[in-house]
Amino acid sequence: MSGLLVLTPLRIEAHAVRRAAPGVAVLHTGMGPRRSAAAASMAARHPARAVAVMGFCGGLDPELEPGDLVVAEELRGADAPFACDSSVAGFLERAGLRTRRGPLVSVAKLAHGPERRRLAADGSIAVDMESAWLAPAAAGRPFAALRAVVDTPSRELLRPGTVSSGITAYRALGRAASALSGWIESLPPLIEEN
Repeated sequence: MSGLLVLTPLRIEAHAVRRAAPGVAVLHTGMGPRRSAAAASMAARHPARAVAVMGFCGGLDPELEPGDLVVAEELRGADAPFACDSSVAGFLERAGLRTRRGPLVSVAKLAHGPERRRLAADGSIAVDMESAWLAPAAAGRPFAALRAVVDTPSRELLRPGTVSSGITAYRALGRAASALSGWIESLPPLIEEN
């Protein structure tokens, strides 16, 4: 799967991707907006055909379950909305993964209770703390953001069941990483500038 750079905020996310797709370039970016913005600047200079953000998220849509994959159609939360290549969802679905497309919103700190309801009011289906700030890493290249749901509005983090939900999301993230080769192969060839 040469040509893909995967950005993962957490070490455990990087481990899931590297384990499932050993030939992929993975950059552990760190958590939160500040670290993500710094990593995006570095990743924008990394030679790659396409860039993907992979990691965990919180579901805002009550129909999402732990282990579902959210494929961002657009990223919200930093500057203007950023359009993503959501065609990767088709490759994940063909691999048997439960996938939802929609807007993903990034926030500076964990969102709980009423804050989740407020974030969902604009149609965002999931929340994370990095993707919108990692988007500049695209630098004109195809860019996808896919996140595995760990917690949902009815089963938030730090509640009973978080560990099993985390394991389910980790496994889904690994399966998603191994399915990305089809997306890379579907991209138009690079046009070399003279």
